[in-house]
Amino acid sequence: MTSKLEQLDAALRSTLGPRILALDAALGELTLDVAPQHYRETCLALRDDPSLHFEQLIDLCAVDYAHYGNTLREEEGRFVVVLHLLSLQHNWRLRLRARCPQDDLPLVPSITDVWNAANWFEREAFDLYGVVFDGHPDLRRILTDYGFIGHPFRKDFPLSGTVEMRYDPDNKRVIYQPVTIEPREITPRVIREPGYGGLGDVPRTTQGH
Repeated sequence: MTSKLEQLDAALRSTLGPRILALDAALGELTLDVAPQHYRETCLALRDDPSLHFEQLIDLCAVDYAHYGNTLREEEGRFVVVLHLLSLQHNWRLRLRARCPQDDLPLVPSITDVWNAANWFEREAFDLYGVVFDGHPDLRRILTDYGFIGHPFRKDFPLSGTVEMRYDPDNKRVIYQPVTIEPREITPRVIREPGYGGLGDVPRTTQGH
């Protein structure tokens, strides 16, 4: 680690102590993992402790780890809330992760009163992944339609969706109906011209589609 990361690593360990589940350095940044029950108090410490002073929330999102690496992760919760923080005073960054304890109702405390920027980020994570942020002042969908069913960024959500909408001339309004597109697997058509990629006189070939 660079001296800057070493300073941040030492400050985190000194301030958070046993609340740290893991603290790893990779690609020039530190990633801090905490248990969900320590998520909110950790955020407050990261913002308020003068040795850390992460006054800015850059991003907040959710991640679905189901079938991560093509294997089903049953030993841990599948939904993780990820924050990216910036300290302007110390000029360092941090990635904070907290795994939601339940898959059927992924829930962590809201941190909108810690960083105001979390408001719409948390609504987006709720909309797309179904993560519930307890205490959020207005937790409702932000990107999908109000009548949308499900959470489209979950790995088990069908690619074609579950419903489609169209204008009904008889009712003179937009209506929802079950998806009419049949699932299909498409193999792209590949055409290689002679001399493609410096391979010489390669015949023109086509793969099935």
